[in-house]
Amino acid sequence: MREILEELTRWWDQGEPVGLATVVSTSNSAPRDPGAAMAVVADGTVHGSVSGGCVEGAVYELVREVVAEGAPVLEEYGYSDDDAFAVGLTCGGQLEIFAERIDRTSFPQFSDVVDDVRGGRPVALATVVDHPDPARLGRRLVVRSAGVAVPTAGTLGSLSADKAIADDVLGMLAVGHNGLLTYGPDGERLGEGMRVFVQSFAPKPRLLVFGAIDFAAAVTNVGSFLGYEVTVCDARPVFATQARFPAADEVVVDWPHRYLAKEHDAGRIDQRTVITVLTHDPKFDVPLLQCALDLPAAYIGAMGSRRTHSDRLARLREVGVGEDKLDRLSSPIGLDLGARTPEETAVSIAAEIIAHRWGGTGSPLRETRGAIHHSG
Repeated sequence: MREILEELTRWWDQGEPVGLATVVSTSNSAPRDPGAAMAVVADGTVHGSVSGGCVEGAVYELVREVVAEGAPVLEEYGYSDDDAFAVGLTCGGQLEIFAERIDRTSFPQFSDVVDDVRGGRPVALATVVDHPDPARLGRRLVVRSAGVAVPTAGTLGSLSADKAIADDVLGMLAVGHNGLLTYGPDGERLGEGMRVFVQSFAPKPRLLVFGAIDFAAAVTNVGSFLGYEVTVCDARPVFATQARFPAADEVVVDWPHRYLAKEHDAGRIDQRTVITVLTHDPKFDVPLLQCALDLPAAYIGAMGSRRTHSDRLARLREVGVGEDKLDRLSSPIGLDLGARTPEETAVSIAAEIIAHRWGGTGSPLRETRGAIHHSG
């Protein structure tokens, strides 16, 4: 829903009801991940997508019906259905779509959630999408990180359900995950009957680019395109300027290892953080990587030739970095795409980051078997 939040807000501010369809579960080769959303406003305008085109027409009609009638609906679309070709889901996947009407009565906390998202404050929505009691469908609990003045708002139908499920939602919010959780009708952990979709709005994952070189500018552009909050850091003020890196959210002049240590101490490095070391200068690389390999980052990559890589490993071993930590280092950085230009190299780096994140092989799809699209 994040990608259409501004459109939803515009209609909310005007007091107009909006139909919202959200992907809550996928299987096989589904084209969009849970959390993908499509909104249909009063004049029939569509924002967003739930399937990359496969079932948009059918979902559009479903959402229009839900807006008119008011009752939320959980609908499944799959290749095995008799009408699979009619709705267009020929990719072999299955989607569960939750369609609901969003207005000031059904979602009074919406503007507060938007404020949290805009302010970079972690917030999650837990919505009942399946329940034996139709009156519980669409019930929603807003969950915020511990320590805030109002940690929860709304209700899933009972205090016991709210308490049990809020704990699980906090865990998903901490890592920025969306997903479907199953409970008993009143939130019992070992039961079945109630399914709750959790959508997390955590701050953007970070991409730290060390080394203010031409390759860094290309990596910054690609990282921004992929949705990362990008920081470029270099100790040389003449090179580390916003003018040279307009796509960066932040350009920092500092010694790389010192900056990284400060960010870690401030709690700004997490399991979604990507670290790219493009300096290929031992006086920067060795202390920086020694620090980075101790952190819970998602990916750590370093640029350089194979000779540079061998020299770098030897220097890291000399300062006491163990083999288990060296195994985390992606170096030379990137996939073998035959890249030559900074832009092509940035694509190869981004490809490796994506493959590392989702478990991809980096092989041509024509040489692989199984689903093409994978659920997150």
